[in-house]
Amino acid sequence: MRTRCLIVDDEAPAREELRYLLNGFDHVQVIGEATNAEEALVLLRSLSYNIVLLDIRMPGGTGLDVASALCDMPNPPKVIFTTAYPDHAVDAFDLEAVDYLVKPFDATRLGRALDRALFTGTDDDESKAPASPADNPPELGRIPVQRGERTVLVDESAIIYASAARGYSYLQLDKQRVLVGFSLNELERRLHGHFFRTHRSYLVNLDHVRELVPDFKGTLVLVMDDHRRSRVEVSRRHARELRRLLGL
Repeated sequence: MRTRCLIVDDEAPAREELRYLLNGFDHVQVIGEATNAEEALVLLRSLSYNIVLLDIRMPGGTGLDVASALCDMPNPPKVIFTTAYPDHAVDAFDLEAVDYLVKPFDATRLGRALDRALFTGTDDDESKAPASPADNPPELGRIPVQRGERTVLVDESAIIYASAARGYSYLQLDKQRVLVGFSLNELERRLHGHFFRTHRSYLVNLDHVRELVPDFKGTLVLVMDDHRRSRVEVSRRHARELRRLLGL
């Protein structure tokens, strides 16, 4: 099945260039274009897309507004920002964009962004699919960590949080960080305690949350109880569910 894409940009030459580049990928199909945020949201609510390529600055609302609205939709498409302005990248990734392309960019760079979106989507879809008994690890409550020729079993209660690392994950313990050979989605399936996915890149043990601090963007930052008092972001998409879980 081909990947269904929506292009959102107020400038016709930019839309034409993106369509031209995307036509070079056999697995991609452009099935819509929008010139502003309002048009984009109408299309996104009426049709199913896998990826939306989104400009930042447009009349009548920004690409960030569109991405924020997507956070409240079930099964939203992956977002790749395509913009001439590099100064919004932090806000973009806070909204769980999979990539941020600064114009001008070429087919190679766009291809990497598409691969990232497709890989993320495949991993997420896999985690939601019905699992066979072989896919369900035994509930040992411990994660194996390689230490040279030895394998150390880390109790899940000792894990403060986990962070994504290109197909692997880091476990933050009280005074050390260790690399494990599982993706964050795999860890999420293996951990059976009070773990919550706060962000595409973070999985947090709620038993180790010390404080919840609102940030200036209207989301939350969690202060953990490890010796560094680590701070972990909560994306807008997950902040509402976390507040509900904690009765806030």
